[in-house]
Amino acid sequence: MDSGLVIRKRSPEDAVVALAGNPNVGKSTVFNSLTGMNQHTGNWPGKTVTNAQGYCRSKKHSYVMVDIPGTYSLMAHSAEEEVARNFICFQDPDAVVVVCDATCLERNLNLVLQTLEISRNVIVCVNLMDEAKRKGVRVDLERLSGKLGVPVAGTVARRKKSLSGLLQAVDAVVDGKENRVPLRVRYPRAIEDAVSRIEPAVRSKSGGRLDSRWLSLKLLDQDPALTREIGVYLGEDFIMDPQLCNLLGEVRETLAGQGITPDRMKDMVVSGLVRASEELCRDTVTYEKSTYNDADRAADRILTSRWAGYPIMLALLALIFWLTLTGANYPSQVISNALFWFQDRLTEYFHFFGAPEWLHGMLVLGVYRVLAWVVSVMLPPMAIFFPLFTLLEDAGYLPRVAYNLDKPFKGCRACGKQALTMCMGFGCNAAGIIGCRIIDSPRERLLAILTNNFVPCNGRFPALIAILTMFFAGAAGGAFSSVLSALLLTAVIVLGVGMTFAVTKLLSGTILKGTPTSFTLELPPYRRPQIGKVIVRSVFDRTLFVLGRAAVVAAPAGMVIWLMANVTVGGVSLLNHCALFLDPFARFLGLDGVILIAFILGFPANEIVIPIIIMAYMAQGSILELQSLAELKELFVSNGWTWVTAVSVMLFSLMHWPCSTTLITIHKETGSWKWTVLAFLIPTAAGMAACFLVASAARLFS
Repeated sequence: MDSGLVIRKRSPEDAVVALAGNPNVGKSTVFNSLTGMNQHTGNWPGKTVTNAQGYCRSKKHSYVMVDIPGTYSLMAHSAEEEVARNFICFQDPDAVVVVCDATCLERNLNLVLQTLEISRNVIVCVNLMDEAKRKGVRVDLERLSGKLGVPVAGTVARRKKSLSGLLQAVDAVVDGKENRVPLRVRYPRAIEDAVSRIEPAVRSKSGGRLDSRWLSLKLLDQDPALTREIGVYLGEDFIMDPQLCNLLGEVRETLAGQGITPDRMKDMVVSGLVRASEELCRDTVTYEKSTYNDADRAADRILTSRWAGYPIMLALLALIFWLTLTGANYPSQVISNALFWFQDRLTEYFHFFGAPEWLHGMLVLGVYRVLAWVVSVMLPPMAIFFPLFTLLEDAGYLPRVAYNLDKPFKGCRACGKQALTMCMGFGCNAAGIIGCRIIDSPRERLLAILTNNFVPCNGRFPALIAILTMFFAGAAGGAFSSVLSALLLTAVIVLGVGMTFAVTKLLSGTILKGTPTSFTLELPPYRRPQIGKVIVRSVFDRTLFVLGRAAVVAAPAGMVIWLMANVTVGGVSLLNHCALFLDPFARFLGLDGVILIAFILGFPANEIVIPIIIMAYMAQGSILELQSLAELKELFVSNGWTWVTAVSVMLFSLMHWPCSTTLITIHKETGSWKWTVLAFLIPTAAGMAACFLVASAARLFS
């Protein structure tokens, strides 16, 4: 059966190893350590939503490692579970490594036992042994291996040397040296009798291509999705076989006569797995400290409490913003000076070679200058914001944020996972849109996609920060100015989150009606972040990635902006013509024509909105950089800005159309122009309405 995944073997001798496990057990860290791939690993449940592949070698074999989605079960209640189950069942990997967390082994053994029902080629990797030792949790690996009937290896995935035992176990399984019989969970008598009645026929007709006991259980389970998959894998002749169908009908009638419906049978199977996991842990795990988990639970009682949870969230957010604001100023100025120094050298080269002035203007004053502005404005805050945000992620705090916000989202008839995608939007809304894949329900995924833009991305922070500092926090002076800016920025973010809730509720009551689905959210143990890896991963996986994408769209935008500023009609540039045309409508919203055209031209990259405004106000043909916020405020005030203008610009920056990259991502994720257009219109309409209300109120009371 084709699972849709192409296994990229480097040679025909490569063995395929599936890497399975619950979320937050370090599965992707094991994968990265074995393969050397720089895949992002974090504490967000369901982080791995697609398969990833990598290569590693042991002393005996070379392997293709496939990191399948993190899942709690193979009973396929979600897309992740279905992908994991189908790969293990139907892709026929040479070995399956199930990664477990040594600090909470009982919960993880459920997946191990389900995997043993499907495959004999299983290796159990008990990870995070160092944390277990620190907490006084002792796992008898040898005894656990004896009980399960498969190899068990203890690891600390962050230390590559600790994985040698795991690779040796994989070698033994691939070489066929493990001949033990894996543990089989015994279910209630009625289910065991039903399985024993149909298993001989199932074994005969399936040709041994799937485990006959597991296949018998699943046929009795009557899962339509799995039945279709089995039909594809074994052929319709198997599913439609008259003898087998009659036998299944008889057995199901017998079960029904005993009060065992398909749903009741599923509950009994789950109960059997849970009991077996409990028994295994009683025999193999000892706790030297009865209070080993008390510190985490005490922290959770505070961080997830009704009264302290939200204030702490806001305080941490404000702290991150303050650190970003205070730390980014000097590096931003240094980078700006360096880039604009290089611009002067480019100008000298163009003049030296006698290049036409229009070419110099378009490429240097247009393309390069916009790129220089985007890099100098975006790079320092991102290089601070992303690592700080990732530290919270690695420490295990972000799942607590999702827990705190789950109830409000449920009140909006949405999924609590939307809180996680909303957090991703702080860095980049396009990344937040991609993150919506973790939401299983198509309706709830659309809700998250359509409202993600209400959380300002990193590209909108510079404008918000500059306006807040100039018009509201600057008067405070000194160090308190940055603190006040951070607090005000936090208030703006809270407004964006509030709009997310409001619009989500509106959509779920109108065009996207439905009831919220439930999901499992695990609160992982608090862990000490790996600061070095966090910095490297944040810089390369996030900062440079987002910066590169912004640069790609900003370069052609710079050319267009330069042309509009330098091509004149009747002695007036196209830029000013457009601004004058839009001015009446913009005034209606508390803006002006220059501001509105700047937002329109900033469609490729939000970072260039303020530079375009400066360029238009100064009637220059290229983007300029002012030396201080005081000069910038003086320029804005001289062009008619008031506190109303400042508030309106902030509101419109918070709530307007997504950037081009985000809209392209939305279209790719939804496959629909309808939802892409709605994603454009919804925040724009909200922003215009908010600006109109503020401007109208100001006019009314002035």
